[in-house]
Amino acid sequence: MMRQICVTIANVVIFANAALLCTRGGAAELPNILWITCEDTSPNLGCYGDDYAVTPNLDALAARGMRYTNANSNAPVCAPARTTIITGLYPPSTGAEHMRSLVKLPAPFRLFPQFLRDAGYYCTNNNKEDYNVEKPSGVWDDSSKRADWKNRRKGQPFFAVVNYTISHESQIRNEIDESDQVHDPAKVRLPAYHPDTPEVRRDWSQYYDRLTMMDKQAGAELDKIERASLADDTIILFFGDHGSGMPRSKRSACNSGLNVPFIVYFPPKWKHLAPKDYQASRTSDRLVSFVDLAPTMLSLAGIEPPDWMQGGAFCGKYETSEPEFSFGFRGRMDERYDLVRSVRGKRYMYVRNFMPHRPHGQHNAYMFETPTTRVWRKLFDEGKLNAAQSRFWQQPKEAEELYDLAADPDEITNLADSLEHRDELERMRKALRDWEHRIKDVGFLSEWEMLDRSKGATPYEMGHDPKAYDFDAMFAAANKATALKPEDLSAIARLLSEKDSGVRYWGAIGLLAQGKAGVAAGHEALIAALKDSSPIVRITAAEALGRFGSDEDAAASLKVLLHYAQPQENAFLSMAAWNALDYMDKRAAPAKQALLDISPDPSDLPPRYGGYGRRLKQQTLADLP
Repeated sequence: MMRQICVTIANVVIFANAALLCTRGGAAELPNILWITCEDTSPNLGCYGDDYAVTPNLDALAARGMRYTNANSNAPVCAPARTTIITGLYPPSTGAEHMRSLVKLPAPFRLFPQFLRDAGYYCTNNNKEDYNVEKPSGVWDDSSKRADWKNRRKGQPFFAVVNYTISHESQIRNEIDESDQVHDPAKVRLPAYHPDTPEVRRDWSQYYDRLTMMDKQAGAELDKIERASLADDTIILFFGDHGSGMPRSKRSACNSGLNVPFIVYFPPKWKHLAPKDYQASRTSDRLVSFVDLAPTMLSLAGIEPPDWMQGGAFCGKYETSEPEFSFGFRGRMDERYDLVRSVRGKRYMYVRNFMPHRPHGQHNAYMFETPTTRVWRKLFDEGKLNAAQSRFWQQPKEAEELYDLAADPDEITNLADSLEHRDELERMRKALRDWEHRIKDVGFLSEWEMLDRSKGATPYEMGHDPKAYDFDAMFAAANKATALKPEDLSAIARLLSEKDSGVRYWGAIGLLAQGKAGVAAGHEALIAALKDSSPIVRITAAEALGRFGSDEDAAASLKVLLHYAQPQENAFLSMAAWNALDYMDKRAAPAKQALLDISPDPSDLPPRYGGYGRRLKQQTLADLP
């Protein structure tokens, strides 16, 4: 309660300061701010040294502005990345990390355009939102395909977002006019993890074609600002919303999925608001990430960011010191569950996989629409890939990954076991632990339990209430359970007898992650867990026994999973059960007719639920004899 009162007071103070800006003639003295954003784009622009790229308009913007080389989207997919931007909060702390989910924020919290509107800004968004948090009224003056900064009152400062979808993943795999095919597939550089096939070369070259088309759209918006004689009054930011739409970029919480192009331009009139290291036509290696954008926009408007925002302003009146690390995360990607956290410094990328029993390349139906994904998986199944190309599909995946981005930009040489890099590994482990503790990451609860524990409150409030959520105990259990150390199996099995159902969940995951050895070591505890009071513990124990136990174990597990596969029980429990059934492969065959009879999507759909049950059922049945 005291925290809520403090946050409310802070918001009142911010509102008063914003009003003061307006009454002191401030509205006319505020800079215009234009964001040009695009979908699914890595730093594959000419101005970033990519000779294959054809992006003259953005190159020209970079020539008069500054490029960030270490910009991080925090999330490798659109909805949680955009949620990070609009809130100034890490979605793992708000419960909003899962793709196309919807949660509430604490009542005092606001989305950052609301603060700008209070300060007199005309705020427009054209037009993608895709937020995983409930949007209150009054966030935008206009958020639609018609939204335009030109519709403001005369002399009113604007904050405008123009988003281009032409570079989206879906545009890589569709037909493209011959006149727009300006890149030769034979000349594209393939990352070391992709096989060299015509399909892969075609997809990469079309991705670059789409970037050229996007560049033309960006150029048109920049020309529009020039024609309106607003170039001297407008601060411009350009960035992509996460890495490219190619597999192992989008949805992957490593540098290839998180590193984005990020260009800022400050006209001379507003250079006093520019970053301290700002130099035209130069680069900055400062670590910036999407969680910093909300406080930065407030800082540019002279508004002190509220304490509850978790990022730091990188320019403006309230510019903060440079962070040592930026952070990334991956949760549920559509119908597939995962839990990945990552830490990036200027040279090294650390990835912690808390669900090592799931491969990087889970069968996400939307991702498999891309020809590259399908041919890549086919070659893996045929045993025709080298080690670097195979890792995306292998299970279990490594618990920890460490990459030297200077020597290994494609992130294919894992240094986590290197004695030479032990100090760096420990440094980044500590950074992750400290960050997780600070934000109170609620993603260490299953999606079902996170929502269940948050009833009557919000996930953020639940996560910050030690009586409702013992984060330190949860994080310790997750670390122990998923380090993939055989000597820990007895301790992992004992987690299944803990009082906290979240800790028991990690006990079941830990035994599952070590396959047959894990099930053998914790067999008795897993059998008991089939009747656990927590449904998600039952489902996880059933997957472990169903995959790696005896035929009798598998039969008992199928009964549990068939029960929870019924979406009437709970949509999120149903997704978890269908995932477990899919990974059972042929051991789920005795239940084939029962699975055929299940209607997998609930009649009362959760908000933003994308028919995930239907996708899971289709893939599960496709794998059965």
